[in-house]
Amino acid sequence: MKTKNQKHEPEMLPEYDFTAGTRGKYVDRFEKGSNIVVLSPDVAEVFNDSESVNEALRTLIKITRQGGKIPV
Repeated sequence: MKTKNQKHEPEMLPEYDFTAGTRGKYVDRFEKGSNIVVLSPDVAEVFNDSESVNEALRTLIKITRQGGKIPV
């Protein structure tokens, strides 16, 4: 609880100037949603981009749906 003598810290510092900003610039991207996945360094060395990760996961899904065993 704040008392009258406590100073209120501003939420935004004066040097943050958004007057030239565009409201809702990324709203479409936000509405589509995104999933962020952090790869372990050893895995990231093998998969250079999201497409290679997706392709590997699609292959894994296909194998498991066919009842195949995945070697560990």
